[in-house]
Amino acid sequence: MKKSLVLAMALALGVTASAYAANPFSDVPAGHWAYDSIAKLAAAGVIDGYGDTTFKGDRLMTRYEMAQIVAKAMAKGANVDKLAAEFADELDALGVRVAALEKKSDNVKITGQIRYSYEHQKFDKDGADLSKYSKARLRTRLIFTGKVNDNWDYVARVENNQYFHNDGNHINNDNKEYANDYTGEDEDVKMNHAYLTGRLGGVDISAGRQDLWLADGMVYDDLLDGVQATFGDKFQVSGFYGKVTEAFDNTDDDPSDKAWGINVNTALGHATDIFAGYTEVSFKHENSSRYVSSDDAGKVMFNEDKAKITNAGLKFNITDDVALTGGYLHTNAEDNDNGWYAVLDLWGADYKKPGSFGFQAVYYDQPAMSAQMHTMSADLYETGLASDGFKGYQVAASYTVAKNMMASVQYYDLKSKEDSGNKVKTIWSEFQLRF
Repeated sequence: MKKSLVLAMALALGVTASAYAANPFSDVPAGHWAYDSIAKLAAAGVIDGYGDTTFKGDRLMTRYEMAQIVAKAMAKGANVDKLAAEFADELDALGVRVAALEKKSDNVKITGQIRYSYEHQKFDKDGADLSKYSKARLRTRLIFTGKVNDNWDYVARVENNQYFHNDGNHINNDNKEYANDYTGEDEDVKMNHAYLTGRLGGVDISAGRQDLWLADGMVYDDLLDGVQATFGDKFQVSGFYGKVTEAFDNTDDDPSDKAWGINVNTALGHATDIFAGYTEVSFKHENSSRYVSSDDAGKVMFNEDKAKITNAGLKFNITDDVALTGGYLHTNAEDNDNGWYAVLDLWGADYKKPGSFGFQAVYYDQPAMSAQMHTMSADLYETGLASDGFKGYQVAASYTVAKNMMASVQYYDLKSKEDSGNKVKTIWSEFQLRF
């Protein structure tokens, strides 16, 4: 425990430290700077050491241990509002209500993410070199979380994108198209989160515009206008219904109409998780050009106005620093309807831990139409890889430069599963900070 924290806690109890002559801990000598304060806290029942007559003042406490001390101090009438705010989640887990603090605190919490990214891609389509493409972007997100009551929150996210370099095309919210180099657009601001989240009975529910993550992001990683529900702890069942606003090739000609899905996840022992899911995305036009189409030989590639995607997989935590995930994917495409992927995670960069480092390697062999909106930074859609099915690999590394500041770099090498010659190579780099 830090010196200032010991003294502050002792003063907060409103009793002079010298009132207690005996210190119960064998490793706190009489000449120690915190002797009187520790004696007072022990006598008041706020701290009790480790049960072996030791205090272990040089040992770093866990947040849960600190929350227990704060809870005991609050029970004694100590004014520790700032500490209670810092350890609110842990106090809640202990069943300690902070009613007085709730009245004083702001009802809306603001957090944010700021990311500068640079990407360089090289496309080949139908055997023709489409040259190179690069883009530099600054993305700013502000997240507002408002507390409705003890069980429900309302979350909104405002996002702005500024393109400092772009030798391709970009269309902003006002449908203004920009080509070649240009600077940021102040009008390119949108609210892309607006949802209510909470617990009803034993079910976690969120409704509104929110993020949707399917099959490790291999199927979808973008926005859902709809509802999600999750039930269970060790064995979880979740489902969603609504419109996947960024579904593959979601154009005015072929807009997504509705989507739904169900996923299950359970732990097999301490180190292994097993998961499975089904996703169905429908489109308004019965003869959607994406699903009833032919290649140059006249072969029908898709025969429905829906994408039907089944996935299943296993994640094995080999050690605390090494994890291996493998997944199977199946779609209703006429060809290339089966595939798989594998992900190796080493260590792991943590925004809270400066100097932490992470490495990831991924192999993809995904079937046609499985990537409705993939989590990867490479473009699968301009080159037709998403409709063909694709295979290839990705390697990535991340490093936490300072607390809440992380740098990352990713490299992708992907090609079509058809004999089309379509392929893409991508380098993506970013620097992101959070607050």
